[in-house]
Amino acid sequence: MQLFSITKTKLSTINQKNFSLEKDLQNLIEQNLESVFGCRVVASEFSTGIRHAGRIDTLALSEENNPVLIEYKKKASSELITQSLFYLDWMQDHQGDFEIEVQKSLGKQTRVDWSNIRVICLAPNYSKYDLHAAQAIGTSLELWIYRLFENNSLYLEEVLQKSITTSHNPPELTAGKKAALSRKTGSYTVEQHYRNKPTLIKELAQSISEFILSLDATIEEVPKKYYIAYKMSQNITCIQLRRERLRLFVKLNPKQVEAPKQLSPRDMRKTGHPGTGDLELSIRDPEDLELVKPLLEQAYQKMGG
Repeated sequence: MQLFSITKTKLSTINQKNFSLEKDLQNLIEQNLESVFGCRVVASEFSTGIRHAGRIDTLALSEENNPVLIEYKKKASSELITQSLFYLDWMQDHQGDFEIEVQKSLGKQTRVDWSNIRVICLAPNYSKYDLHAAQAIGTSLELWIYRLFENNSLYLEEVLQKSITTSHNPPELTAGKKAALSRKTGSYTVEQHYRNKPTLIKELAQSISEFILSLDATIEEVPKKYYIAYKMSQNITCIQLRRERLRLFVKLNPKQVEAPKQLSPRDMRKTGHPGTGDLELSIRDPEDLELVKPLLEQAYQKMGG
């Protein structure tokens, strides 16, 4: 990709560069992990012990308390994918060790949700053989590329979303419409959230889903036990279907946005709730849809979209 600076009507190319050391990339990501991937650092350069004889670059916990494993390469290398899968095997076999490290780093009250493990690979490029191999592997794997520019801008893009499947939305509502891509998380499905809900609520949820997914092709629809998350590197919003309304938890600061009163906005920063997002909004009828769209788009833009 090319990046340009704008001076009035003149475009000037900004050249790419690279990190001097792989550790520089790792340190930068770890120090900004919450902003980039919505995660908290658990450990850096974590030893996997004598039998595995490895060292995991970054162990983390997602905003939904799922384990996260991150590996970095300063140059394109097929070793990155195989190494990440090697450490994924370790994590699945050593859940107790990971939980101990989480409690040491984030507090004894922190619980781990093993329904999903994120494996993130970050490199400047991947070969076509790497991409094909990653697609053929039957596990969750996120391949991200980075670009560092001479003006100290960093660009990140996910080039492979592994373990995705077509979402089977209610046929009476979506005949002829584009199906969303939905990552499998355990046994949870979008249909479970729609089941036994009034037609109006299902129609509202479907409209919200279509709007969010239309913002960016990389946004995923991820069904969880108590809600449906819409995410890129981290959640944009989480939606809970109730019989009388939709509850949206949006990744916006309630003190920095003006939400219409019709959406019954609530500051959830000090209140426990399903999913993530500090601003709660309620959708009860089609008129509310147009009011909530600018706020969802604002949350998306804050993710760098």
